[in-house]
Amino acid sequence: MKLATFVYSPSHELRLGIVRSAGLVDVKTAAEVLNMAVPALTVKSALCSGQQTISALGEIAEVADQRGLVLDLDQLHLLPPIPDPSKFFCVGKNNRRYREELLANDMLKEVPGEPTGFVKILSTMCGQDSEIVRPAGISTLDYEPELVFVINKFAHRVAKADAMSYVGGLTIFNDITAREIQKQEVTSGSRFWTAKNMPNFSPIGPYIATLDEVDDVGNLWLTCDVNGERRVRENSCDYIYSIADVIEHFSRYMPFEAGDLIAMGAPRGVAMGQPDADELYLRPGDNMEISIENLMTLRNRIVAP
Repeated sequence: MKLATFVYSPSHELRLGIVRSAGLVDVKTAAEVLNMAVPALTVKSALCSGQQTISALGEIAEVADQRGLVLDLDQLHLLPPIPDPSKFFCVGKNNRRYREELLANDMLKEVPGEPTGFVKILSTMCGQDSEIVRPAGISTLDYEPELVFVINKFAHRVAKADAMSYVGGLTIFNDITAREIQKQEVTSGSRFWTAKNMPNFSPIGPYIATLDEVDDVGNLWLTCDVNGERRVRENSCDYIYSIADVIEHFSRYMPFEAGDLIAMGAPRGVAMGQPDADELYLRPGDNMEISIENLMTLRNRIVAP
């Protein structure tokens, strides 16, 4: 199942939608028309209330689809699927070849022997077709397509063998980064607070796919296209630490709440690591598409201040 948060227009209330091949089912409206109970009103509650809720949502979507109660996705505004997590946590340096790119650009002072992480400020999240302003004075704006998973229940001191039972679904996000600011922060010894937390630097979505939509979370192709040109295509098997490793490691001391988002790290192939990086950094007018192949695509555009 593919779950989305959407609005009919910017001033309307947030709605829970189920994405179908023909479009999107508005859960609340469809349930009312079909005289069925509403199992959940948000993506978070849908993912975190158990299989019974997911099954009930699936039944509404199936009947609504049969009855033609499907909306045109292009007429809706898709927001970050979970707009209110308690944490948006990001794993860093989780690809060996990407580490080599960091080292070559003085972005890594030591090679870590365990998972590392940082956080994205929640207000930086944006959704499908949102515009991202390249701030004045920034010339090295970069893309990082990353797999994200959603925690579906309170997770603290989770054993690796049990870790996947804490995963409710997957989505993708683009860890937009101002490289010149990141380099300053690395030099000063601070974490990536400013470089990765400017307005709209966390486009995510457009929806969350439950795990039944995925054959193997360790074999997913992540891509990034800019203006129709393929820039990145890397497989989730290249992560140094798996989803289960990440949950076990960080939940030792830091509890995760239901609905929290955890990104798995950047692949190799970002602009910074290329010999023609200056030509590849994002400019106003650039259209980006990042994807989990055969599952979802997130579109965003870079604009001038």
